[in-house]
Amino acid sequence: MTIREELERLEHKRLNPLAAFSDRSKGRPHAEPEREDDVRTCYQRDLDKIVHSKSFRRLMHKTQVFLQPEGDHYRTRMTHTLEVSRIACTITRALGLNEDLAQAIAMGHDLGHTPFGHAGEDALTRCMGKPFRHNEQSLRVVDFLENDGRGLNLTYEVRMGILGHTGAFVPETLEGQVVRRSDQMAYVNHDIDDATRAGILKNEDIPREISDVLGKTHSQRINTLVCDAIHTSREAGEILLSPKVDQALKDLRSFMFERVYYNPVAKGEESRAKDMLCRLFDYYTSHPEALPEDFQPQMSFEGLERTVCDYIAGMTDKYAVDTYTKVFIPVGWGVRG
Repeated sequence: MTIREELERLEHKRLNPLAAFSDRSKGRPHAEPEREDDVRTCYQRDLDKIVHSKSFRRLMHKTQVFLQPEGDHYRTRMTHTLEVSRIACTITRALGLNEDLAQAIAMGHDLGHTPFGHAGEDALTRCMGKPFRHNEQSLRVVDFLENDGRGLNLTYEVRMGILGHTGAFVPETLEGQVVRRSDQMAYVNHDIDDATRAGILKNEDIPREISDVLGKTHSQRINTLVCDAIHTSREAGEILLSPKVDQALKDLRSFMFERVYYNPVAKGEESRAKDMLCRLFDYYTSHPEALPEDFQPQMSFEGLERTVCDYIAGMTDKYAVDTYTKVFIPVGWGVRG
């Protein structure tokens, strides 16, 4: 028996019957010699594929909430992804679900995020004339854009977990539903931390009726949410929060929209970021020859606008600014002595 086969056998002995078992995956878009891997299960392979991808590495240079903040301790898409992964792993482990699957979904869930966070989504929505949704772009990244256009060829369960981490579609697996909940728990709470660091929010500003339920500190709130999800879901057989805690989380999210997400201090540069991305979009649709060589073939079968959208969506914040500067800002003349 190989190590992989032993791991698959152990899953059936130790995991909840409702878990997604590795040897029962619905498979990949394209067949792979899965049985040639004697060490890793299919979900472990998916996790490795994601972590070693270029789009994953770019997350460290993409904005979470504050655009290009000064300071080393503000969240980026990378740190957000790691926090979601840790929350999801804690919950799945406690519920006897497949931790490898949850971790793979969590690590891949934001690969399609634009530069400048949701401001970038708004900009590309305006440019494309239809909604740009980062969860759909994340699936597009792993299915098509990564690996020189071949995609990562991930399992169905990971792909649908990535697609369903937000939006109307809810993943079929409980592991995917855990990541969906973990994403909400992570971003609301770490955005409080960042907003406090930025001086636009104080911990005591959070309404008492919320703090009395969730806790008064970052660690207390995370602990309350995680423990509540574990105990409530264990009894229900599905991924749920208790009504009281769920309502407190919804109220906290509404509070954050009012005080942070729409705060002119936090979002003061968003209009400039949107204008910059829209100008880049217009430039590349007018000058397709300026697109990088590896994007040129895509235009022949997906069209110019879709290709430009993919290129801009994949940019980091710094790369977008540098590209804008290169295209639109005149270079100063040197003075000859």
